[in-house]
Amino acid sequence: MKHLKKTLVVLLCLGISAGASALDIKPASAVDTVFNPDIVYSPIPKTYEIADIRVSGVPSSDDYLIIGYSGLSVGDRIDIPGEDITGAVKRFWRQGLYSKVQINVDKIAGDKVWLEIALEQQPRMSNMTFTGVKSGEKKDIEQRLGMVSGQQLTPNIISQAKKIIEDYYAKKGFKNAAIKITQQPDLSKENHVILNVDVNKNSKVKVHKIYIDGNEVLSDRKLKRTMKKTNENSDLLKLFSQKKFVDRDFADDRTRIIDKYNELGYRDAKITHDSVAKYDDKSVDVFLTVDEGKKYYISDIEWVGNTVYPTETLNAYLGMYPGETYNQKMLKKRLSEDEDAVSSLYTDHGYLFSTIIPIEEQVHGDSIALQMRVIEGPQARINKVIINGNDQLYEKVIRRELRVRPGDLFSRAELMRSAREIAASGHFDPETMGINPQPDEANGTVDIVFDLESKANDKVQLSFGWGQTGVTGQVALSFSNFSMKNLFNPGAYKGIIPRGDGQTFSISAQTNAKYYQSYNISFFDPWLGGNRPNSLSVSLDYSRSTGINSSFYNDNWANAFQNAIYNQYTYNTNYSQYAIQDAYDPNKVLQLAGVSLGFGTRLNWPDDYFQFQAQLAYRWYYLKNWDYLYYMRNGTSNSLTLGLTLSRTSIDNPIYTRRGSQFSVDLTMTPPASLFGKRNWAKLSEEASYSNQDTESREAARSKFYRWIEYWKLRFKSKTFTPLTDPDGKWTLVLMTRADFGLLGSFNKHIKTPFETFYFGGDGMTGSYTYATETISMRGYENGQFTPSGYEGYAYGKFTLELHFPFLLQPSTTIYAIAFAEAGNAWYDVKDFSPFNLKRSAGVGARVYLSVLGYLGIDWAYGFDKVWGQRGGSQIHFILGQEF
Repeated sequence: MKHLKKTLVVLLCLGISAGASALDIKPASAVDTVFNPDIVYSPIPKTYEIADIRVSGVPSSDDYLIIGYSGLSVGDRIDIPGEDITGAVKRFWRQGLYSKVQINVDKIAGDKVWLEIALEQQPRMSNMTFTGVKSGEKKDIEQRLGMVSGQQLTPNIISQAKKIIEDYYAKKGFKNAAIKITQQPDLSKENHVILNVDVNKNSKVKVHKIYIDGNEVLSDRKLKRTMKKTNENSDLLKLFSQKKFVDRDFADDRTRIIDKYNELGYRDAKITHDSVAKYDDKSVDVFLTVDEGKKYYISDIEWVGNTVYPTETLNAYLGMYPGETYNQKMLKKRLSEDEDAVSSLYTDHGYLFSTIIPIEEQVHGDSIALQMRVIEGPQARINKVIINGNDQLYEKVIRRELRVRPGDLFSRAELMRSAREIAASGHFDPETMGINPQPDEANGTVDIVFDLESKANDKVQLSFGWGQTGVTGQVALSFSNFSMKNLFNPGAYKGIIPRGDGQTFSISAQTNAKYYQSYNISFFDPWLGGNRPNSLSVSLDYSRSTGINSSFYNDNWANAFQNAIYNQYTYNTNYSQYAIQDAYDPNKVLQLAGVSLGFGTRLNWPDDYFQFQAQLAYRWYYLKNWDYLYYMRNGTSNSLTLGLTLSRTSIDNPIYTRRGSQFSVDLTMTPPASLFGKRNWAKLSEEASYSNQDTESREAARSKFYRWIEYWKLRFKSKTFTPLTDPDGKWTLVLMTRADFGLLGSFNKHIKTPFETFYFGGDGMTGSYTYATETISMRGYENGQFTPSGYEGYAYGKFTLELHFPFLLQPSTTIYAIAFAEAGNAWYDVKDFSPFNLKRSAGVGARVYLSVLGYLGIDWAYGFDKVWGQRGGSQIHFILGQEF
């Protein structure tokens, strides 16, 4: 017989049951009250009525809730020990909220008993710390755990947290990651602990070998190529592919194998067995057993339920016919996934609720008869168009670009076109744009919801410095969301400028101290008047360039060269006697000024991606002792030009383009005034040529000859973008192809314009030394290497192939890498133009788009061929801005 004093403790973890033993409680007398009675175990339990129950140890909880959960109530008659108390203890332990559970006897009076439920709560988490974890991983893990400060910790929660972290790293290929979670008391808070998570990722588990059995139609090699994420570590053909083993990716790859067989007509193909075995601590072997089944063919295709479109039309769109292989992948794509799928016939004409269900109606041997069950449903009209997230533009500016409007029949093609127009505007992030049709079949309507995220689209360029020539720098401001109508209405300003109408206002100034200044101001309104897509453009520009004093070259460079020959030690001494500011020659000047006015409109034929623009421009040229143009040194020239441009743009994203194309044909010409006058242009041309040794008469002839410039200029530019991987994915590999050419000719064979020529070669950036020329890039060669002085470019051709792969696609920053190959050339005369006589180059580079600055880039290229006796060789090019 054992004697226990004061306390009856019933513990679930010791497995105490009702019938295991009994307590013999010996009161002092039958009617006396005994506090903390002596308790004696006996084989016969005693029955008592519960007189009262109190709760201790949990001040944050209401007593009645604790008592109610115990299942014990005042007035109940219970056996001590017995099932009632044992069950109460079990219920508390099952909650997992308590680290200690006791039911004590406070006192006994006759057959009445007073009970105490004594509990100790599990600790609460005050903070969570990580070791062995990167900052990005920490953020991901915290989001997955969803644990917050003050949360109560239970063994189950700790165990679940450990599993979540293990699964997180397993998906990253760290299947051997060791996770240790410990609790450290927080001395600043009662019953609180700091949860320490220690992660040892160990090495990633990679795939050593993939063993495939049962395959005859497809070889092991082809099946391994089909698996995108599960790759052998030794497979050099997939050098840059994932080599780690991830369960989820392995499951996806098993699906890809079945899809591949289904694509080839093996409808019954299945994987009968798959397993993964440890090869060593760092790698595993993968085993697959395939049952290919037999190949099936289409015996018949029947359409049922179609009333809107005849069977012939549906068959033409489907593009699959009896006798062909039963390709389930193509069937799915042609029915619903492709842009020109059969379903698009219906959804582009309002049949939003239509469904096409392919049924294998009959299977005979290796032949399958398909029945296409068409449920056309009613046409749906657009009820509301809702635009969320716009805080930049007036909403009418967005809505005028939309092709979906309330009351119109629903059209998937017009919905996609609307999304493309919003992306092309540049005011919203195309990567996060959401397009959510919300159909109401009962009413036959649909609400269209555009979820947009605004992004900064204005650009600011500020750069200043101080050199020997004085202040150098550039200031350029481009406001792409300008509002001219609110210019004199400060109350409508958003910030410090009028905004909201989607117009573009740009102003820039550039200086190289006394040697070069340039100023430009322009305005563009894509919707003149706001009602029709007719554009208006206006621009003004002025630049002034100053030449180098001839004595600077003679005294500095020539003498320095001679000194280097006769006394190599005096070269640097001689050079130091001259400063670049001494080279400034105010008597050598080129000034340019121009104004242009353009009007454009969107066309409906051949399709509404086409635009036509006409531009009238005047340009003034002033030259004084200008030695850098072959044909003209002194005098004033003028040009009045009419520019006609036909263009088509269908790209999906102006920043990182995945698909679409850009084409433009531009013809710029001056009036052919020389064809109508009686002046002897042949004689004047001879007098203006260098064969005339009389400098004064030659300059006078040139002044007359080029008073009004005559020329015609034809340019063709094209780009196509083809996605090589999923176009709707984030990491889309894109192939860009480009073909450009330009021709600069004259109406009169005796008049060859000295201006508007092509400066061909190099990075394509316009600088102060490309006087009144158009700069064309050709990477892998020096700037202007193809068109040196005296051999200006009057024709050029260029072809480009580029691969684009993105690394970062964010609203304010886009980064992608490129690899390219180019071929191009330039010619002195239009008649020498030969599109197959090209110079070659190749290279790699990167592009960075910053919403504030625009495009920045760097390319390394190698020019393979010689131009004017010099091979292009290795070249580094820095890019500012984006070429069309």
